[in-house]
Amino acid sequence: MIRNKAGKIIFVILFLVIIFTILYPKFFEKKHKSQIETQELNNEVLSSNKIKDVKYTTLDADGNEYIITATEGEIDYSNTNIIYLTDLKAIIKLINSDDILITSEYGKYNSGNFDTIFSKNVIINYLNNKITGEYLEFSLERNSLLISRKVVYTNLENILKADAVEMNIKTKDTKIFMYENQKKVNIKSVN
Repeated sequence: MIRNKAGKIIFVILFLVIIFTILYPKFFEKKHKSQIETQELNNEVLSSNKIKDVKYTTLDADGNEYIITATEGEIDYSNTNIIYLTDLKAIIKLINSDDILITSEYGKYNSGNFDTIFSKNVIINYLNNKITGEYLEFSLERNSLLISRKVVYTNLENILKADAVEMNIKTKDTKIFMYENQKKVNIKSVN
């Protein structure tokens, strides 16, 4: 009877070892595979730095509002305050003044100080004025807007071509100039 009992115990232990040997690798493989899938998913989320339908709104100390939208944004890995934008539209809502509308194909926005660079096919509309160019630096801190590269300024009376147009957002003072002293701003009357 002891022998029979010992035989049964050995049989049960052997049976458990066989089952454990067969099932454990399958269980471990599934768990390991699940951990790999979770890790891959986490890496995908962590490595993704693109944002669709971006919108930033900022108010300055004077109550002027700056709204920027883009179809896509990409956060810079080395400086998370920097976002590269595609198809930008910006509205500058000034207190006691009409809005300034800006569009461009590309841009670079700094969420730390709200400075924005617009590039390629930049268009500024303000009252009856339209300014086009290839590069625009906008700064709330400096209250400045500087557009350059193939600048064309048009209003109801004139068409003007220059290297750059700089505007103080608070005072609306505008400077139109060429980078080289020997070159002149080209002004043509519409009438």
